[in-house]
Amino acid sequence: MTITAPSPSTRSVLGGTVRRREDPALVQGLGLYVDDVKRAGTLSVAFVRSPFAHARITSIDTTAAMDASGVRAVYTADDVRHLGPLLAQIPIGKLRPLLADGTVHHSGEAVAMVVADSRYAAQDAAELVEVDYESLPAVVDLKKAVADEVKTHEDLDSNVIHVWEAGPFGDEDGIAASKQAIADAKERDDTITVSLEMVNQRLIPTAIEPRSVIADWSEGYQRLEVHSSTQIPHALAGAIAKTLDMPTNQVRVIAPEVGGGFGAKLNVYNDEILVSWASRKLGVPVKFTETRREAAVSTIHGRAWLGMATIVGTEDGEVLGYELDAICDMGAYSQNFTVAIPFLGMFVGSGQYKFPTSMVLNLVTTNTMTTDAYRGAGRPEAIYYLERILDHYARQIGMDPADVRRKNFIPAEDFPGAMAPIGFAMDTGDYSMNLDALLETTDYEGWKAERDAARSENRHVGIGLATYVEVCGFGPSALVDLGFSWTQYGLPAAFSGTGLVRVNPDGTVTVITGTGPSGQGHETTWAQIVSSELGIPVEKIRVSHGDTGDSTMGIGTFGSRSAAVDGAATFEAAQQVREKAVKIAAHALEASEDDIELNVDGASVAGSPDSAVGWEQLLTMAYQPHLLPDGMSGGLEAQSIFSPANATWPFGSHLAMVEVDPETGHTKVLKYTAMDDCGNVINPMIVAGQVHGGIAQGLGQAMFEEGIYDEDGNMLTPSFMDYIIPTAADLPMFDLHRTTTPSDINPLGVKGIGEAGTIGSAQTIVNAVADALSPLGIDHVDMPLRSKNVWKAIQTARSS
Repeated sequence: MTITAPSPSTRSVLGGTVRRREDPALVQGLGLYVDDVKRAGTLSVAFVRSPFAHARITSIDTTAAMDASGVRAVYTADDVRHLGPLLAQIPIGKLRPLLADGTVHHSGEAVAMVVADSRYAAQDAAELVEVDYESLPAVVDLKKAVADEVKTHEDLDSNVIHVWEAGPFGDEDGIAASKQAIADAKERDDTITVSLEMVNQRLIPTAIEPRSVIADWSEGYQRLEVHSSTQIPHALAGAIAKTLDMPTNQVRVIAPEVGGGFGAKLNVYNDEILVSWASRKLGVPVKFTETRREAAVSTIHGRAWLGMATIVGTEDGEVLGYELDAICDMGAYSQNFTVAIPFLGMFVGSGQYKFPTSMVLNLVTTNTMTTDAYRGAGRPEAIYYLERILDHYARQIGMDPADVRRKNFIPAEDFPGAMAPIGFAMDTGDYSMNLDALLETTDYEGWKAERDAARSENRHVGIGLATYVEVCGFGPSALVDLGFSWTQYGLPAAFSGTGLVRVNPDGTVTVITGTGPSGQGHETTWAQIVSSELGIPVEKIRVSHGDTGDSTMGIGTFGSRSAAVDGAATFEAAQQVREKAVKIAAHALEASEDDIELNVDGASVAGSPDSAVGWEQLLTMAYQPHLLPDGMSGGLEAQSIFSPANATWPFGSHLAMVEVDPETGHTKVLKYTAMDDCGNVINPMIVAGQVHGGIAQGLGQAMFEEGIYDEDGNMLTPSFMDYIIPTAADLPMFDLHRTTTPSDINPLGVKGIGEAGTIGSAQTIVNAVADALSPLGIDHVDMPLRSKNVWKAIQTARSS
């Protein structure tokens, strides 16, 4: 999709392409990231990490490390046990100790912390800490974990720490009825039942900026200032304050530029707490920046499901029921939203479809790094299983995959507020319209003819189609009852959005928002929102974020919620500012408020452009209250807190064409077209960028990425030499299109888009490869579709 920015004279501020305002500093290397923050006398931290996945610590000798040059302190669990474990929002399962206490439960777990004058001195000293371990059996395999063959934690009754069940969620009678309906359908003579056991592999988030934190304690003021590469500065401030027994207003967290987050930085980490504690204890700034290898074993992972998906339906494509029975790997410890990630998958477990759905998700602990939110967070997993088995079903009954999907869609007339079979009410949708737009745009029949022609030449070309629905824009206050808040961090705040808009005396505008970017373009889109209401050019609008010392209370950036929740709050605040500006102008011009129009120059009376007042005069009146109408307060600013009644539910359809080399197993993506629907669009260029990045990550999972542990729990893919991510050379040009179905949940009519590309893409590619290999009798190849894996499947098929 090619996007051309219109000229300024024809530019529509809201809904038009405005060049990203944050980019000049970033592309010149002039942005400020946490590791760029310098404080005089800063000490550096290095961690001693366990080489074992499961072992008892029999002794720790820090003598040699303490004697090393430049070392200021070495801490173990004995020094920090009184602080308690790392806090988690949903504390189900075992919480992580700040430093391993008696037993390590995954390789890379922090056992000791060294504080020294420099990073190199700290790393050298860490190697001098002598730790004796007694190795214990480890469990990595999910089937062995669910069978409790080896316990991850000896003091837990089972490795299965929770079971999520839905169909519909929260309704035991409804769940039983769905299961019975599916069982009855299987017994009918006119139905076919198809099943596939599929892996949704472990992924390692690979943001371009590793995590980094620097804490600076002020003894005189008894305050702590923390810079962290985090998606949730307010939550981090709360967690630090609660753990260190401090008032929250004495902890200031600043998230400057964040070089990618993808959910991995939607967490409070033990190093953030420990660095803050050490700074207060030593009275000097303390800093930690993880290495890439450390990130692979100490920053949360994603995905890691093993599931059996089953569909029962008729020979003419009517699906009578869908089941997913899955094991979900939580890793060794529960952190922020670890156990909630599969729960998010249940929201979209029935996709765009109306058939009865039953989901049973078994959450297990293993001797691996914790899993938590990673772009899509539960929703890519759930949609993957649904769309793969639906495609397999279509192939088994000999129907076009598009026809099967269309036959089973929730009808458009059920919206707004359609109730998904899995038990959640959705906002707006028109799934048939979106799919039809995709098929028409791509010339689907032409694609099929091209594929068939290639097959006549003995080439293995395939087409993959998939649809998705996403739940995002988490903002409803009632989500607190499901654990979605920062209550465990001492902040009993709902997931509401916040925005403050202030027109300054010089005519510039300051916008303060509770959400912050990690590449999404907030500074541009928020400026567009405010400019559209006030008529002030985006160039005069500055968007501030990420500083708990002066920002509005913010929940953070995750779950594709920013525009739909905090953007909506900012829109409401801008409307309030507009209303006040109109009142001031009406007073100055002695006109009716209904006739006042705001523009770049100030305000004028509709139909009488000569009757006008400039922004300079308006602001003089605003900041000199004696010039204002009686009873009006001075200034020109407003703050809004927005709590929507529901989340938003974007959706879409994706189509891909691939070619597989049967001699090498190499897969090449020839074409990729997406038809997404995220409601109204603030900036088409930024939306396209988000979809582009999301698809790239989805293709990365489908074709390349896999975090691998051996059976003893050793991490085998800790670097980019082993953990393969896609490059530009691996990706085709993406053909991106949209339909528009505005949400009725927020005043902007927007839905989230940051995760949509990831949620829609992996299964699209796997469906295409399955289609390409179908002439060989191959039904499925597990991700990642690396050449070796595909080649093995081909050889197995040829030898059978």
